[in-house]
Amino acid sequence: MILYEYPFNERIRTYLRLEHLFRRLGELVPSESALSHHYALVTIFEVMDVAARADLKADVMRDLDKHKNVFNSYRGNPAIAETVLDQVVGQLERNFATLNAVAGKAGQSLTENEWLMSIRSRAGIPGGTCEFDLPAYYAWQHRSAASRRADLERWSATLSPLAESIYLLLKLLRDADVPYKVIATGGQFQQNLPQGRSFQLLRLRIDPQLGLIPEISGNRLMVSVRMMRHEADDRLHPSSDDAAFELTLCA
Repeated sequence: MILYEYPFNERIRTYLRLEHLFRRLGELVPSESALSHHYALVTIFEVMDVAARADLKADVMRDLDKHKNVFNSYRGNPAIAETVLDQVVGQLERNFATLNAVAGKAGQSLTENEWLMSIRSRAGIPGGTCEFDLPAYYAWQHRSAASRRADLERWSATLSPLAESIYLLLKLLRDADVPYKVIATGGQFQQNLPQGRSFQLLRLRIDPQLGLIPEISGNRLMVSVRMMRHEADDRLHPSSDDAAFELTLCA
């Protein structure tokens, strides 16, 4: 099954982008390849760009605190396992404290590294990190894989508190609701959203054997899915076939 996710607000959109970048970083850093390590460093710069929003850290901490208060309100409920509740609340408190201890925005300490910033200023230019532009960076790429990896782990460690908080918040959001099966009749699906609930994320799972690509749109009132097919002309064309898929609306 292929999973597609659609955020209903800018905050969740930013969280998903950061999660995507952190996962990419997690795959690139363990590599032996100098090229993979180049893109790992570029990914660190992308995280810094996304995390540059002034209120991001405050949003994440506010969400951590909100979840902690919600879980604490379940105490004394006989249907809730207190040991599991303690673990989740403890994790939320640890992530809050760790993120709160980080000075400034995510990766701000890296901006004081002139060598890294010289690479960052060239990384957005096509071919801007060639050896004649950045000989010191070219020399770094010729170090051993273990040496490069140690540097990347040291630099990315400054982003770990934000990464762990984003992972936790998105996991709690995704686990809050259950999927159900629906059908896009004639390739189209629409559903009015129940009022009184503020949905933040739509999750859609579809069988790749169908060869369909969902185009998702939504707001606080309704969601719409249109099934498309990638044809031989390298364009997307609307499908008129009925298609079953799994839908989850996470509040």
